[in-house]
Amino acid sequence: MDDDGTRGVRGPSADRAPGPAVPPPPAHPPRVPHPATGTHPADRHPGDRNQADRYPSGPHPGPPAEQRRPGAASAPPVEHRPAPPAASPPPGSPVDAWLRTPRPQQEPGVWRYGYTPPPPEESERVSDRSLLVGALIALLSALLLWSLWRNGYLPYRLVPLKLFTPGEWWNPGTSGGPRTIEGSDALTVYEAILFGLLAYSCGRIGNFSELFRRHVAERGQPFLALAAAGAAGLTQLLVWKETLPVVRPVLVLVASVAGGEIYQSQTVVNVIYGLIAAAVLWPFARLGRWRELIAARRGGPAPAPADTSAPATPTSADQWPELRAAGWADAADTLTAEVRTGRMNDVDVARLRHAWRLATRRPDRLGPLAESVLRTGGAAALHPSGHRDLPRRAARHDVLTGQVRIGRCADDPHNPYVRRGTGLALDPALLGTSLLAVGPPGAGKSARLVRPVVEALALRALAGQAAVLAIGGVGEPLGPDEAFDVVVRVGHPGSAHDIDLYGGTTDPDEAAAVLAEGLVGDVGSLDSRRAATVLAQLLGPYRAAHGHFPSVPELRELLDGTPAAFAGLRASLEAAGHHAMLRELDARSRQAGGPGDPAPALADRVALLDRPTFAGFFATGPDARPFELRALGQYPLRVRVDLPERGHAEASRLLTRLLLAQFTAITAARTDTSLFVCLVLDDATHAVTAETVRGIRRLRSVNAGAVLALRTVDDVPEALHTPLLGAVGCTAAFSGITTWDGKRFAEAWGKEWVETREVAQHTVFADQPFTRALHALRKLVTGKAVTTDAVTVRQVEKERWSASELAYAVPSGHAVIRLANVDGEHAPPLLVHLDG
Repeated sequence: MDDDGTRGVRGPSADRAPGPAVPPPPAHPPRVPHPATGTHPADRHPGDRNQADRYPSGPHPGPPAEQRRPGAASAPPVEHRPAPPAASPPPGSPVDAWLRTPRPQQEPGVWRYGYTPPPPEESERVSDRSLLVGALIALLSALLLWSLWRNGYLPYRLVPLKLFTPGEWWNPGTSGGPRTIEGSDALTVYEAILFGLLAYSCGRIGNFSELFRRHVAERGQPFLALAAAGAAGLTQLLVWKETLPVVRPVLVLVASVAGGEIYQSQTVVNVIYGLIAAAVLWPFARLGRWRELIAARRGGPAPAPADTSAPATPTSADQWPELRAAGWADAADTLTAEVRTGRMNDVDVARLRHAWRLATRRPDRLGPLAESVLRTGGAAALHPSGHRDLPRRAARHDVLTGQVRIGRCADDPHNPYVRRGTGLALDPALLGTSLLAVGPPGAGKSARLVRPVVEALALRALAGQAAVLAIGGVGEPLGPDEAFDVVVRVGHPGSAHDIDLYGGTTDPDEAAAVLAEGLVGDVGSLDSRRAATVLAQLLGPYRAAHGHFPSVPELRELLDGTPAAFAGLRASLEAAGHHAMLRELDARSRQAGGPGDPAPALADRVALLDRPTFAGFFATGPDARPFELRALGQYPLRVRVDLPERGHAEASRLLTRLLLAQFTAITAARTDTSLFVCLVLDDATHAVTAETVRGIRRLRSVNAGAVLALRTVDDVPEALHTPLLGAVGCTAAFSGITTWDGKRFAEAWGKEWVETREVAQHTVFADQPFTRALHALRKLVTGKAVTTDAVTVRQVEKERWSASELAYAVPSGHAVIRLANVDGEHAPPLLVHLDG
């Protein structure tokens, strides 16, 4: 039956898909903060009344005016008008930079927005003691070598210089000194060059750069500037006292180039001295970052952060090149102006890009979409609700890629180096494999994982790319009512929608199979197929006689075998001439009361819904218009179901099983899988059955997924522990789980080959005095006794995370998450600090 999803609405707007009651539209377009901040206003912009303008790629429903139950306030209908121009648009918008920010392809789960690869992994860190002692030994060795040079204790020290200078400059012999003034000047320059080489070698051997970075630069300002200033003052003192060969070699070189007469001018001499002093100070100013410190002290502007966005080009995303390539340059110019003036947000961009992709499949709809863009700008192709954003956001989203950032990979040895410190994000490609999150109450499943996922799917629904069904208890933090199109409050008299126990189908066998799974799917002693047969023997005759399925009280009477109910149904069938259905009813009458008859168990479960709180809530017939779950597969709807867990825990679990079974059955049967559909269960306790596990496994192939949150794996029947963990591609173990749960995750995540090194150290005892002295010096430098190491390297297979580590080594606010996407790519289990 194709009813365009209209069975899910009560009241006079039943010819349209359900939507929430919304207030009149505002007079100004939504404000556009930076997309990465994760905080957005609740403003929205009205759309065009013309439905074809809003969704030129196909028919879509419009927002209804809801009719609530008696006693509930009704909302006025929403009038959609073209977008008015902004009175004073802001001078700039961050959306254009957001569009140009690179999003490189990465491994599953990497936050791609502005991603930069980490620096190469550093080698093993040298201890501070070894670093200091090594630098001291290098410095003392350099001073000793320079002293020997200056005092003439090194033989043949002038031989290299004499090879490149005239012989008449020098006294005879290999150790003869300079004879002329030219020889003295050459020796002065020669000594300065050798001193520079000696100082450079001492710095490299003593690793003075690492010493400076670790003990001076890492302390920051003003210590860095003060240390550099002290070193600069000491160096200047040594330079002008000619302890360091700098001044005389410079004067000699200047005289050899410009002539000695240049020193007759005192001004020239002062300039040369000033240049020498500035040259000595310059490296210390760079090391101490004096310029930045002075600018900060004067209150000057801080250095601008690096802009991660790419420069604007004719082919950049903010120029809408796909529209220009199709010949709609005017529409592209309109959207470019909307982006730059701040009249569009990230959801508008994602929605229009998606609408254009859909329209390119039907060329006859490109024109209407382009005309709608020219007329309404960023308000074209609006979501049926007229919303352009959520009231508020609790996480960071990149709507262009569909990612939501839920945390940051911890700097932990279990995580690969390339993933440490990178953001972790979820997207439809990952949720399409389904996700199972396990953690005790208070671990953060709802606030840090479930709500960000629901929020991301709701934003994607506003962009026309997804539909979401979120199920939780009353008061659970799944988002405000204004963030959803349909809010079903089970058992609440003010709820605008009911739940269809039969999933909106007209086939008795299909309705019986799904209803049996919801009613007794968790009872291991009952065969759900026999229960479905019993229900089909009653639903088929009842629908044939009355044109609709029975309500909860009527179904309970039939399952209890009440004679009056059977007699009335038989009379209706005989009057209508449904002989085949009479045989079904007769078969049910013969089997009633027999051994193993599942009807009493079914009646007991139906009795949970036959309570005064739910009176009229699961009604059927021509006057009842419950929300039809099949609409999720046709329209980008945002649906939230609130279950009365506190007062009716068993009924809530029954409804959760029923909705999960309906979701898997409906999504598997749909033919158009272009819309991503996701079910989010904030508490899946006792909701998973063998049939739903098989259904979850099939969701990946129909562009759908499920997110299930459990307090412990034991909330699922023991026989389904392994099938459930194998059916989902993404798993998350939160801090505080038990070792029993950790064991199941460790088995599901498997093992990996690692290289182990076994080192056996043996102390070396020296017999000779010189060897003992060397060993004592080595112990002084390293702080360790002299030993020999016997190293054994081998490959072993080890669990990625052991059960004990998952139970005791995961800090609070963290979770170990393993991800896989629908293409078969996967990431190892990662320790993630959740900041969602």
